[in-house]
Amino acid sequence: MPLDELDKKLLNTAQGDFPLGREPFSAIGLQLGVGGDEVLRRLERLKGEGIIRHIGPILDARRLGYQSTLVAMQLPESRLDQAAQVINQHPGVSHNYARDHRFNLWFTLALPRDADLQGELQKLGHLVAAEAVLNLPALRVFKIGSYFDVAGEGRIIAGDSADDSGALPEKMELSPAERAIINELQQDLPLIPRPFDLMAQRLGMDTAEFLELCRSLLHRGIMRRFGASIKHDRVGFLANAMACWTAPMALVNLAGRRLAALLEVSHCYERQTSPLWPYNLFAMIHGHSPGACREVADKVSRETGLDECQLLFSVKEFKKARVRYMV
Repeated sequence: MPLDELDKKLLNTAQGDFPLGREPFSAIGLQLGVGGDEVLRRLERLKGEGIIRHIGPILDARRLGYQSTLVAMQLPESRLDQAAQVINQHPGVSHNYARDHRFNLWFTLALPRDADLQGELQKLGHLVAAEAVLNLPALRVFKIGSYFDVAGEGRIIAGDSADDSGALPEKMELSPAERAIINELQQDLPLIPRPFDLMAQRLGMDTAEFLELCRSLLHRGIMRRFGASIKHDRVGFLANAMACWTAPMALVNLAGRRLAALLEVSHCYERQTSPLWPYNLFAMIHGHSPGACREVADKVSRETGLDECQLLFSVKEFKKARVRYMV
């Protein structure tokens, strides 16, 4: 069923402006000029059609005491799908893609801070008989947050761009009540008029207290955003490319900020390099076509003076889910 204008505005709002209130769907309806029942009906349909994957919190792994990294593996094409399914079983893997490069399997891995990440990568590499494994942790973050402007409103979502330093967040202290809320909140939000009442009741809390603590987690950056994740290719964003540059240190900050300001860019990091991978500046570019992604990368290269760009297109999605962080 084609999306009408209300569907598109609803998808934008559900991704970026989801209200943490007692009756969130009525509040969304008020913004869009419809009733809460209509909002619920449309969200149920959009989930049923596979456009909305999940509605819930986007949490900052590092502030919760986790470490994370980007991993690339080189595998024979004949074993790629089988290896991906093995990798997908790991609870710390959220995103897993095949990309058009000799390093053809790329995934993100999150583990508790005291875990042996390098040892875990060695185990995974051995398990799938990878020919080579790259560990590419972030050194600085310039932007993090997938938001797809379905309605063409042309805005960057608050909280997606990092602070001026790009410094990686540190672990933050959590109260027992905050821990309970984080563990409870990570389920897919029930599509009922007052969904947070149900969560608060399960924790033996008053809904007002529950929501106040949720908003505190958001304000402190522990929860970066609450909202819907959507399947981008179902709403016209048919191509995504990981652009990688070898950026001199003097240009990393300038180029990172330039990339973070672009609507087409969802994630941008400075990452650790490797003898097999000299690229240190990474950006995820989304577009309606591969050519649109190339145009963005070429424009950034021209404007910043960067060259040596590798553009790795996603050719298959093996997994895209939110890691469940138990705190």
